[in-house]
Order: sequence, then C-alpha cells, then structure tokens
Amino acid sequence: MVVNPGRVRTLKDPGRGGCCVIYWMSRDQRVSDNWALIFAARIARQKRVPLAVIFCLVDDFLGATLRAYEFMLRGLDEVSRSLGRKGIPFLLLTGDPAVEIPRFVRENEAGWLVTDFDPLRVKRRWKRKVASCLDVDIFEVDAHNIVPCWVASPKQEYGAYTLRPKIHRALPEYLDLFPAMAKPRKAWRGRTRALDWRRVVPKLAVDREVGPVDWITPGEKAAGRTLRRFLRQGLARYPEARNDPSLGGQSGLSPYLHFGHLSAQRVAIEVEMSTAPTQAKEAFLEELVVRRELSDNFCFYNAQYDSIRAFPAWASQTLAEHADDPREYIYTRSRLERSLTHDDLWNAAQREMRVLGKMHGYMRMYWAKKILEWTRSPGTAMRFAVYLNDRYELDGRDPNGYAGIAWSIGGVHDRAWGERPVFGKIRYMSHRGMRSKFDSDAYVEKYSA
Repeated sequence: MVVNPGRVRTLKDPGRGGCCVIYWMSRDQRVSDNWALIFAARIARQKRVPLAVIFCLVDDFLGATLRAYEFMLRGLDEVSRSLGRKGIPFLLLTGDPAVEIPRFVRENEAGWLVTDFDPLRVKRRWKRKVASCLDVDIFEVDAHNIVPCWVASPKQEYGAYTLRPKIHRALPEYLDLFPAMAKPRKAWRGRTRALDWRRVVPKLAVDREVGPVDWITPGEKAAGRTLRRFLRQGLARYPEARNDPSLGGQSGLSPYLHFGHLSAQRVAIEVEMSTAPTQAKEAFLEELVVRRELSDNFCFYNAQYDSIRAFPAWASQTLAEHADDPREYIYTRSRLERSLTHDDLWNAAQREMRVLGKMHGYMRMYWAKKILEWTRSPGTAMRFAVYLNDRYELDGRDPNGYAGIAWSIGGVHDRAWGERPVFGKIRYMSHRGMRSKFDSDAYVEKYSA
C-alpha cells in the first residue's frame, strides 16, 4: 500500500479505463511530498498508461491580485521544471475549470482523473460540475492535511478541544513517511507547452494595484530553505516568541503552506526529528496540525464560513443584542484599507499587510476585532475583513483566514466572555492590553508610513 486509502475519496467510479491518467493540481502546488501526485503516478504505473499534470488558471479567483498570482505562477514554473525532469508533462489551462478540465480529459481520452482536496465552496463546485459531465474514474486526495479532513471528524467541531483528541488518535496511522513516486511506464505523447510565468502574468485580467513583494521567494526549494532555517534558528524559542510581533518569532511558512509549495506533513516530520525542546515542538505542532486542520474542518462542514451565518448561536444572539450600541468610531472600508484610523497599532498592522502581504498572527486577531468595533454591524465587519485579508495577504483566500476572522468577530471555536458594549460576549482585545504584552512602539515604528 503506497497511499493510505483513507486519504482518498472516490467521486466517480464507472471503471471504463482509458488512455492516460490526469492529475488536476490545484491546492497542492508541489512535486515532492504530494500524496495526490503519488496516487496518480501509482495508477499510471499500474495501468501502464502515461500521466500528465494540469493546472487550470482562473483570472478572478476570490479577488486575488497580481501579488498572489505572480507568487503562484513562479511556484508553478518550478513545478513544471521539476516534473519535466521526471518525464511528466505539466500543462497550464486557462478558463473555467468546469469547462476546460472535461474538455482536456475528453481530448486525451483519459480514464482516470485525480485531484487534491480543498474545502472552499468554489473548488467544491468546480469538482461537482466536472464530475457531472465526465464518465471517468475521479478521485480526490487530501494532500494538504496530515489527517484527512473527512477522517478527522464527520462534523463541524466546536473548537480545538473537541478536534484535538480525534487528530491525536489518528496521527499514528497518517503521520507516515512519504514513499518514492513511481515513474509511469509510458511517456506522454500529447501536446505540451513549457510554462513561462513571465509570459503568462501580463495576460492576466487581475487587480494590478496590489503588486508583488520581494521579501519572500516562492516555490518548493525556497520553502524548504525557510523550513530548515526555522528549525535551526526559530523553533526552540517558538513558545516564548510566537505571540510577540516585535520579535519575528513565527515560522514564515504560511504562504508556502497556503499555496502547497510545502507539505504540512513534511514540516511535522522534520519538527519531530529536530533537537528542539519538547515544549517547543508541541507548541508548534498544535498550531500546524490541530489549529490548521480545525480551519479546514470549519470550512468543509460550514458552507457559510465567510459570513455571519457561520457564527454559533450564542455569538449571533449576543451580537444582535448589542447591534444598536453606539460606536465611538465608524470607519469606511476605504479608510481602513489606507490605515487612516485613530489607532497607531492597528494602522501599523494594516500597513504591514498592505505593503508586505503578511501580518503577524497575534496582530491579525486584534486587527479583525477592531474592525468589528469600528463598523456599523458584524456583517459589515465580516465583509471588510474578508475583503482586506483576501486582497492583500499572500495566504488569503484560505480556511485559516476565514476561520481566524470568524473567531475574532463571531466567536467561532471560542466561548462566551464577559459582556461589554458592541462585542457583547465576544472576546475583547484592547489597545492598552496589546501594549502591555510586547514592544508595540517598535512594531509601530517598523511599519510606520
């Protein structure tokens, strides 16, 4: 057994066979440590047919800007070259996946279509449409989570405390080493076209106001270097430094995990094998595994993950009870976007996100909670926070982002706290409290206008 059957879901099974296997890469944009690619290659070898990897590029994906597209395409360029060295073609399609994927499968008389798991609505809709108009075997492989989302739990979990024991029970079965990828016995003879991201980017009809960043290099190789540097320099001090935005104590892996340039399972394996203190390993793996997979659980089982309809009943009730509370400040989306509030700490966080495409995790919580405090309603706050996060963050349009915003504004995965104006029983964070926890002046100065 090369791939644990629990990682694979059969979406369609006519069993007709065909001339080739197609791996429709989407969420997990890498060659190494990719369970979906390993599974597809295994089928190709067993059936003695060629394998091709395709990616369908959509210009208007959830409001993504040039910043995200260039990062992604540079990573895919590396994927294309890595696959080429293995004799496997990589083809970039453009347009509606519900149209282009079936067309490619039919044109090449494929008998097997493999894709990777993603809990977001739009990706699931694409897969349903593709499956509805194809008569081939279709498999979905969770190559993103260590414990497959549907295995970890059959329902939306209340919080980390309910998912944690389920994850820990399943880890011995799923935290296994990656096997070598089987090389297909037959070479692909269909059309191929080398990917050159520099030629693709100018043709994209996307928002170009939010440009690329130069502090991070995309792709598998850069992701591996970042991981090794964190293991050497950052993991041991992670428990003390991670919540201090002035210390740079986080791993820096989030964009790589979001685009699938790096496997979370590989990260977990390397962390476990490191010489860091046990406390540091446990603290980091709690975030990497339990909290991260909790976000996928939330989006998979709650289709309204980016709206107030996802809030638990107690949170919806308390926010409704305080809907008419006076707000000391009300800001438009434009003023928030341009960091034009009275709060220097919040403005610095928004500038960090707008300019660099990232924001410290601790600041993200404060950032979202203040949007609730400074807008006319929780619904408005959710829309503004999702818009800003998805427009500027490299790791936007991600279950982690949606779950984090829903936690901050709507109490998802949290509990009721002491009641106060506007927030009701939603957990509150104050400017004074933030300043007492870290060197906020240094943070503000670092990200000053």
